[in-house]
Amino acid sequence: MANCRIRYSAGIAANFATVGIGEDTGGSIRGPAAANNLVGLRPTTQLVSRHGMLPARPSTDTLGPIARSVKDAAIVLDVLAGYDVNDPITAEAVGRMPMTYTQSLDPSALRGARIGVIRQPLDPKADPTSGEFLQVRAVIDRALADLRQLGAEIVDLTAIRDIDVRSARMYDENVYETEAATDAYLAKHPNAPVRSLRDIVLSGSVVPGRARTLIASLGHTTSEQGYLQLLLTKEELRQEVFGRMADQRLDAVAYATFDYPPLRIAADALTRKDVDLTGLGNNRRLSPVIGFPAIAVRAGFTSEGLPVGLELMARPFEEQLLFRLAYAYEQGTHHRKPPASTPATAPLPRR
Repeated sequence: MANCRIRYSAGIAANFATVGIGEDTGGSIRGPAAANNLVGLRPTTQLVSRHGMLPARPSTDTLGPIARSVKDAAIVLDVLAGYDVNDPITAEAVGRMPMTYTQSLDPSALRGARIGVIRQPLDPKADPTSGEFLQVRAVIDRALADLRQLGAEIVDLTAIRDIDVRSARMYDENVYETEAATDAYLAKHPNAPVRSLRDIVLSGSVVPGRARTLIASLGHTTSEQGYLQLLLTKEELRQEVFGRMADQRLDAVAYATFDYPPLRIAADALTRKDVDLTGLGNNRRLSPVIGFPAIAVRAGFTSEGLPVGLELMARPFEEQLLFRLAYAYEQGTHHRKPPASTPATAPLPRR
């Protein structure tokens, strides 16, 4: 699935499509957007219906736009957002949405905004002394300088204890939701060629790297004590982030989507058991595990010409604020650059 999202994001970047709609459980909207020099929004989980979506982890599953511009992403969210009786959690969105997310896009919106920066890697395996990390950090530092020049007040987010280990662990250790959610989805589709997650894993059709992840979920349920502990730990971190933002009077939090440049997909990615399509430096998991919306925007390019994404995260249901800040940054920097390999688009024939 991650591979598919990278491909369709490349199609959007190359002007073969105007927008895309991605599924983001742990980062599959923001990651492809960052790697392809696009804009990608992970909305508040209760804002967009997941009806019809094959679930992975319902507590963090959501849908959102990938687009070439912040305005296009806002237009798509206008269509996606709102209450759907088929996904009861969206009832929480009632009364918490603007008439349109495009109504306040303002190129001067960064003036007076307070943005807290997470400078430490959120991937415990990242090496801040490596050359690739330093390449990306140079781009992010320039992006933060641009935010400041455009009127934002940039402050370091006060350190949160083990935020890297805790956010990664809360995502990786949630093996409790997938099997029951997948089986319930398949039960509603009697014509499906499989009846359960176990059938999928045993079919031999799943690439080894993905099968390894799915196998870990078999036999687990949300009734286990481990799931309760996961929820308690998750709420603890969520309240800490709320508290830091309140104490420092922050409108949003900024960090690199990835601390490393996009990696080349290994030639044997479909056969290896230990393949990691995201690579090192993955900072996308904080947003889903604490239930905050986040938007990835273009930050620029490394010295080797590879895209870098800057992520802005805000409190739940503050998508309009994220769009305002991201739009002002986009209009003040103009980092959009189509791939050099994109062929010229032929005009449509006249009829």
